[in-house]
Amino acid sequence: MSRRNLILFLLSGFLWGIPYLFIRVAVDPQDGFHPAIVVLGRVVIGALILIPIAIYDKTFFTALKNWRYIAVYALFEMVGPWILIGTAEQKISSGLAGLLVSSVPIFSTLIASRYGDKSVWQPKRLFGIAIGFLGVFLLVGIESLTGSSDPLSILMVIAASIGYAFAVIYITRKMPEGSGVAINGIAMAMTAVFYSPALFIFWPDRAVSHEAIYSLIALGVFSTGIAFAIFFAVMAEIGPTRASLVTYMNTAFAVVLGVIILNEPLTLGIIVGLPLVLIGSYLASRRTSA
Repeated sequence: MSRRNLILFLLSGFLWGIPYLFIRVAVDPQDGFHPAIVVLGRVVIGALILIPIAIYDKTFFTALKNWRYIAVYALFEMVGPWILIGTAEQKISSGLAGLLVSSVPIFSTLIASRYGDKSVWQPKRLFGIAIGFLGVFLLVGIESLTGSSDPLSILMVIAASIGYAFAVIYITRKMPEGSGVAINGIAMAMTAVFYSPALFIFWPDRAVSHEAIYSLIALGVFSTGIAFAIFFAVMAEIGPTRASLVTYMNTAFAVVLGVIILNEPLTLGIIVGLPLVLIGSYLASRRTSA
């Protein structure tokens, strides 16, 4: 990996690790936005960044021909998961949300096996799935039993993770040669249309803090628009397998930033579950030669 790609890889990990912090601030029940407004704001900004790039590199209209596939992708990648995560972060920490999302490779492995990928039965991957689920089980159990986090909010983030896992596998199968920038730009535009009624239904009738406003803007610009553009540029250079390792950096950034910036507690559930989920996700997503 060249120095340029390494820098972009690290930057991508940071930009996809920090959105949980931005979301936590933006959806604050006291002086933030409704989660639906946050989803709408971030996808509008993201689409305004990605679609011009896709038009410039002449991939936009080619991808648009497959809008039906992109609509399904948008449903499971953005429409569902982002409202679930935003709602959950009104009651759980940003670090815990980021940690739960790191289970995506585990669910991806299981879903891929349903589509004929029998490499899931490799001992190392099975061990990874077992370790990962043990981590999630202990994390959910400890957080719930100790009263550290809301169980329903935890389940919302797990549901979002399953949606993420399915979305990527689905669009990869339907549009294997499609431009990631174009696909996500169009998906964000579709999501914006879906959530547009939120402006009239959920627009706050009270003052919103400057922190919430800035967090929403930063979420859209850096963690939705720029992050996607950088990630797909890096993936084109180093391949999807190595690029997928960014998942593990995301989690580390999410937990650390939540503790440092938002003074979130480093709970027993996170301490126990973090290494198990990360190790399990890594092993579950690693294929070995037959």
